[in-house]
Amino acid sequence: MRARLTLLVAATTVLVLLAFLVPMALLVRQVAADRALSRADDVVRTIVPLAGDPDALRLAVAVQPVPVSVFLPDGRVLGTPATPTPAVRLAALRGQALTVDTGDAQELVVPVVGASGTTVVRTVVTDASLTSGVHRAWLTLLGLGLALVLIGLLVADRLARALIAPITSLSEVSHRLASADLTARAAPTGPREVREVAGALNHLAGRIQDLLAAERERVADLSHRLRTPLTALRLEAESLRDPDEAARVSAAADGVARAVTAAIRQARRLDGVSPPAVSDAVAVVADRAAFWAVLAEDTGRVMTQDLPSAPLPVAVAADDLAAALDALLGNVFAHTPDGTALSVSLSARPGGGAVLVVADAGPGFPSSAATRGASSGGSTGLGLDIARQVAVAFEISTSGGAVVRLELAGVTGVNPGGK
Repeated sequence: MRARLTLLVAATTVLVLLAFLVPMALLVRQVAADRALSRADDVVRTIVPLAGDPDALRLAVAVQPVPVSVFLPDGRVLGTPATPTPAVRLAALRGQALTVDTGDAQELVVPVVGASGTTVVRTVVTDASLTSGVHRAWLTLLGLGLALVLIGLLVADRLARALIAPITSLSEVSHRLASADLTARAAPTGPREVREVAGALNHLAGRIQDLLAAERERVADLSHRLRTPLTALRLEAESLRDPDEAARVSAAADGVARAVTAAIRQARRLDGVSPPAVSDAVAVVADRAAFWAVLAEDTGRVMTQDLPSAPLPVAVAADDLAAALDALLGNVFAHTPDGTALSVSLSARPGGGAVLVVADAGPGFPSSAATRGASSGGSTGLGLDIARQVAVAFEISTSGGAVVRLELAGVTGVNPGGK
């Protein structure tokens, strides 16, 4: 923008100067030519009254600043030697003054009719005399024009800087807001319009901060709303006669409580940015697979697991990875009939990280499966999106069933397998 404003001012200044200097240059040349011709005419008018006195003519011609030739009726020539030109002969014949352009000079001829004949006074104004001082005047005008252009560019640059500085500040504040720095505010400086934009941006930032604070509090209220049903669920689990069944239901209730607590902590972070997270993908996947294996056995499903023996550190929080795997396995149990086989595999990712694949032998995914919030099975449609958020690459496909492939980022400075 700064360069465009400077270029605009430069172009405008140059056009104005051309509109002013070109006519001025032509006028200067015309004035110089008129001045030279006027000086020659004055010389001729000084000599004309002396046409009847040869001695006075001879003296007057000798002191003139320009070359003058006087052609007497008897054929003599006083002053600058010259031969009669067509203009001289025409003036003597007609008795009229003439100004003739000879190509490289202007010839002024004035006849004086006397008793003894016609005397013709002739002077020549050369092109050098016609343009005397013109080039110097043109150089002066050119220098003045360049000075005005430079001054215009300097003023335009200062003006552009004054306009761009507050706009740049607004851009920096908007980037800070986009980076979750909700305390960023713009200084209301610059032109009135820019100040209004700064005020609107500050108002928007404050409104976003208020809305996020209210949203965090609403999410935090979930802990109180879910505490009673979770407590009731634990009591119901403790009343079960089968100890294994009671332990499994209690563990599920504890998992729900942990998930709710993690969601509340995430929502109440003031900056909205999660700290760097590291977990062992093998340990997390093994734990959640063991939990779902019990339900798979109850529903007649064959669940196979393929996990490496060495740890695989990934840049994903354990709770987030567990939630993603639970969402994928929950989809399998919710959208496939009992007895459908499924598998969970985990392998090292080239360059660090891990690759998690969850597959089943069910009917596969509908066309809307990749759309957040869309579900053909009456669910929230958020399961795949929860899994997608923890992966650096996410792929779903249907090949004899549903297959979901997640690539998990590695931890910088940590080799796969802990080597």
